[in-house]
Amino acid sequence: MGPALCLVSAACFGAMAIFGKLAYDAGVSAGTLLLVRFTLAAVLLGVVLLARPGLRRAGPDRSAATGRPAMTRGRVLATAIGLGAIGYATQASLFFSALELMDASLLALILYTYPVLVTVGAVLLGRDRLTPRRGAALVAASGGTLLVLLGAGGVSFRPFGAVLAFAAALTYTIYILVADTIVHRLSPVVLSALVMAGAAGSLGGRAAVTGGVDLGFAARGWFWLSCIAVVCTVMAMLAFFAGLTRTGPSTAAILSTFEPVVTAALATLILGETLTPAQLVGGALVLSSVAVLQLRPAGSRIPPPPPGRRSRAADRSAATSS
Repeated sequence: MGPALCLVSAACFGAMAIFGKLAYDAGVSAGTLLLVRFTLAAVLLGVVLLARPGLRRAGPDRSAATGRPAMTRGRVLATAIGLGAIGYATQASLFFSALELMDASLLALILYTYPVLVTVGAVLLGRDRLTPRRGAALVAASGGTLLVLLGAGGVSFRPFGAVLAFAAALTYTIYILVADTIVHRLSPVVLSALVMAGAAGSLGGRAAVTGGVDLGFAARGWFWLSCIAVVCTVMAMLAFFAGLTRTGPSTAAILSTFEPVVTAALATLILGETLTPAQLVGGALVLSSVAVLQLRPAGSRIPPPPPGRRSRAADRSAATSS
């Protein structure tokens, strides 16, 4: 069941860009989509915690073993809320702004450079070391990303959209590295609920300052918003956690590379998008490099997954994309 749950999680996260496009077609704005998504997700996770009190308990704190400094309970809670209010809200805003300018499949491939960025960040912070295999993977991922960008032949490709997509990947990288400092100190579901609540509060404040939320979209827009909140946020996160406990972080991370493949496949089937041969080769290089980076020898340190989206690379831990 473990691998199956991880694949279900990746498929749920992979559908987010598709549901986002369909919500846009129904007249939903990016700001409304984000606020409704995180608010619904926070409420649903709160209900889950009320119904299952056992999910509030954190596992054994391995922070000392991983070299993490001691933190007070208040600082841990403030960091968790800040991850949502600043990190995840910013990342999601960039993601859905890019989605307005480019194809969902191309966006997914650019966003999925973040596991490589996480590896570079971990090396620079002294949390990991760069082996020849990881170096080769970084070269492959960089070349693959270049092919994806240079091979863009669709009319929906815009350079500014690519910049926003890469900014989302960079923001998500920082989010993961910060989340890595508190992920062992709270229950995954509690951590995810705090991240979602923080994001909802931040986006709600922004909406109040900028003139409120536009709810004058077609009724079908609520269906797609519910799909994003329930399927691509709550279900995706809970399935990942359940799979993670059965398979371990390395296997879960490798299986999470299925996500952009799902996005590209659904974009072709539902939205009629196409990828050029060069983009397909580039995407394959990016995905293979991520898998190589996650295939560590037994006993080597694997950073614990962060809250929400998936990692898409050992990260889709507590919050979720896009």
